[in-house]
Amino acid sequence: MIFTNAISWFEIPASDIERAQRFYEAIFDIKMIPLDFPNLQMRMFPINNPMNIGGALVHNADFYKPSATEGPMIYLNANPDVQTILDRIPAAGGTILVPKTEISPDHGYMAVFIDSEGNRMALHAIPPGMAQ
Repeated sequence: MIFTNAISWFEIPASDIERAQRFYEAIFDIKMIPLDFPNLQMRMFPINNPMNIGGALVHNADFYKPSATEGPMIYLNANPDVQTILDRIPAAGGTILVPKTEISPDHGYMAVFIDSEGNRMALHAIPPGMAQ
């Protein structure tokens, strides 16, 4: 098997799905897509091509638990500039833990934040003109 991407789908736990949706729509300036099932509420990040990496906010109190300290940390695409997204986080109800930080000239910039649900999340961007 050949991997083109290590990730194919991700799910971000939400205690309050509507609050989480407002947060992510505000910081990324997007409209999320609702998809609800009897025991699971989802708000999917928009993607242009179903073959691309996708993900969603998810709520099921018995299965998903937001955490600021445990579990994997997901780096969300903040191209072309991490700072644009960081600037929106406090007003949307989040907290910045690590400000925009250069990883290296070849790997761009990153930052870490806590979302409206208490999840530790990260941003990554490789601005135009940086080595790729």
